[in-house]
Amino acid sequence: MARIFSNRNRPFDLGPLPLELLPRDPGAPLAEARQPGDAESAGADTILPAILEYRELFARYLDGEVARARAPVPADPDERAQNLKASAYFLDVTLAGCCRMETDDWTGQAHPPHTHAFVFLIEFGHETNPGEAGDAWIRGTNAARTDLRCAEVAVVMAGYIRALGWRARGHVAGDTQVAIARLAQRAGLARSVDGVLAAPFLKRGFRLGVVTTDYEIAPDAPLASLEWPSVEAYMGVPGTRPGWTEDEEGRRPLHLGRYEMERIARADEPTTRVLREQIRRMPKRADLFSRALAGDLGERPQHERRRFAVKHPLAFAMTPLIRNMVPLQGGREPLGGSALADAKRNAQAVKALGYYLGADLVGICRAEPWMYYSHGDEAGEPIAPYHPYAVVMLIDQGFETMEGSSGDDWVSGAQSMRAYMRGAMLAGVMAAHLRRLGHSSRVHSNAYSELLHLPAMLMAGLGEMSRIGELVLNPFIGPRSKSVVFTTDLPLEADRPIDFGLQDVCRMCRKCARECPCNAIPFGPKVMFNGYEIWKPDVEKCGRYRLTNAKGSACGRCMKTCPYNREDLVESEKLLWLSIEVPEARRALIEYDDAAGGGARNPVKRWWFDLEIVDGVAVQPAAANERNLSPGRDEKLAKAQKLAFFPPELQPKGGTTLKEVVPIDREAGLAAYAAAKRCE
Repeated sequence: MARIFSNRNRPFDLGPLPLELLPRDPGAPLAEARQPGDAESAGADTILPAILEYRELFARYLDGEVARARAPVPADPDERAQNLKASAYFLDVTLAGCCRMETDDWTGQAHPPHTHAFVFLIEFGHETNPGEAGDAWIRGTNAARTDLRCAEVAVVMAGYIRALGWRARGHVAGDTQVAIARLAQRAGLARSVDGVLAAPFLKRGFRLGVVTTDYEIAPDAPLASLEWPSVEAYMGVPGTRPGWTEDEEGRRPLHLGRYEMERIARADEPTTRVLREQIRRMPKRADLFSRALAGDLGERPQHERRRFAVKHPLAFAMTPLIRNMVPLQGGREPLGGSALADAKRNAQAVKALGYYLGADLVGICRAEPWMYYSHGDEAGEPIAPYHPYAVVMLIDQGFETMEGSSGDDWVSGAQSMRAYMRGAMLAGVMAAHLRRLGHSSRVHSNAYSELLHLPAMLMAGLGEMSRIGELVLNPFIGPRSKSVVFTTDLPLEADRPIDFGLQDVCRMCRKCARECPCNAIPFGPKVMFNGYEIWKPDVEKCGRYRLTNAKGSACGRCMKTCPYNREDLVESEKLLWLSIEVPEARRALIEYDDAAGGGARNPVKRWWFDLEIVDGVAVQPAAANERNLSPGRDEKLAKAQKLAFFPPELQPKGGTTLKEVVPIDREAGLAAYAAAKRCE
């Protein structure tokens, strides 16, 4: 499903389809129409009840408080519309448009004094074929599934506009004050065909969401045609999705996902050693961000801990959903089980469901006891391992946005939060569905987890440990993912670890270390740390920088500059397979990435407004990181590098709470790293 033609020169606000090439008719009549629905009704064993539970939660946040002052955003309605469209495409909508509100657009007499509407469309998910694993869970739920996604986007987009200082409310089917189908036609996203809305370019159905607001944005005009405008557009020459995408997806079983992970070599153990008998389970209180929250790193990191990733208003708008999904994550206790005893079929069904809901990659492993935290971080309560299986999913943070960013500027936190939000939603629906079927299931999200994600990702075969250190890198989307996990007692066939040659590539490539803003990624060999063989980063350096970054929100520069962070092209896949199948080519491919400017900022893709929320108001930040590549600095940085790490004996003990300060001992950490066993 990779594209043939690059979108490098395509502004992000234009989206993945060539909507801008279609003819428009400002005088087109608006017809009565309904949104597309499911061809079949949902059966008794579908995920519909779980979807509706989350849908009810999301509806609570369609409206909310407006910031007390307006942000310094451009006054130009065109620039504002472009920013909103890009923000929505960042949230993975399929099409987006704008229009002015008219009296007849409201469904009741009482309505807010909103003047404009932002309208977006999300296509249905790729479904299973009849009889395939997961079919009984999925069939008849696409409209509800897509309405849930529309609700997510409506909450975030309305919250973003309110954070800028303007009034805004989200509207989705079942919770709307507007005629959604009418607005979709006026915003140029769909036309009525025999009483049902039809959208250009799409073969599957879709659903719609709307945000009404008093924020002035430039309107679009109704469509005059739904036909492909040219053969070039169908081929994807503008850098857009080609017209055969849906047919190509339909030929691949859903449980395999879009990436050919089945072609990657598997092994019984990971390519980096995991000495289970030497691993000491650690309390959550030992996580760097928990230590910062408790005050172990000092006053400033403690203050910044609560806001470092959500300083930008777009990320801030995601927090109500991220925080309020935690109570729905599930429990630990057995529920009695069901007749679902076929572990292989169950695994295929779970993977199909994950891909249907929006995961980019799904893997399964045994949830071994050493993967669980030993204690929680609030009251320091012990955690006894409980579920035998872990379903691990990766959410792509988005190549295009990362291409436009330095990796540590004002959109970085939003990239993380978007992936965390999406992951929590889809894992939550899946775990809730399995509980309804009688199987204990619990989500482990970024907001609250009782299981370490990295070892689960590694053992589930979703990647190898990379030089970046505490990051499992996937061959297809590289390091630019965030993970979500749910554990369960549903019998599942586990995947095996993978080997695509990353250890050899990372041994030769030191680009992430060279480009790290705080020199926290090792230039030297792997070490043994608490039973793991790893290029161990200095988490204190990294964490302090991410927390206190004054010219951006958090940091993902290592992901940004990694040679595996590539555009989704046929050419890129060829380079990947060359690196896997021809080890002799690896060094040349590493050098080629630098020579070709891989990881450089692309100004065409820079779509966001630089803003920082301070005391509840979005203001212009003092500066933004605008780093470019720095080849040739390797030896200088390596010579100056001093790294620390903090093994279990230098961490807060199990049972320590967030109310107890345990100052970080950097001198001891430096000595521990110097004494560590080198593995190369």
